[in-house]
Amino acid sequence: MSFSGLAQLAVSTVIFLLAATSAKSWAVQPGLGKLVLTLALYTAGNLIMLRLIREFGMATAFSLSAVIQLVAVNIVALAYFGERLGVVQGVGIGLAVVSVALITLGPALAGK
Repeated sequence: MSFSGLAQLAVSTVIFLLAATSAKSWAVQPGLGKLVLTLALYTAGNLIMLRLIREFGMATAFSLSAVIQLVAVNIVALAYFGERLGVVQGVGIGLAVVSVALITLGPALAGK
């Protein structure tokens, strides 16, 4: 993985995190401005994802992005919005992290 790719992944994660926060804010108190902001943020994040797909391939780019967003969004949901996860949901998040690690590291672990 190149430094440029990791930087783009970080930027897209921040953008998607802002978009998710904006979407939750819109869900609590709908407004046209929040909706436009949410759509603009998701669009920007997806445009960066297109570059990551070119660099890393579709499976790796989306897997990495998905698990990083999964963890980051849950941290925001729990810490900022006061949401709670059940035990089964927490185990599901843990399994998702493990599965993406295996997908991402699989070729290296298999010696390819």
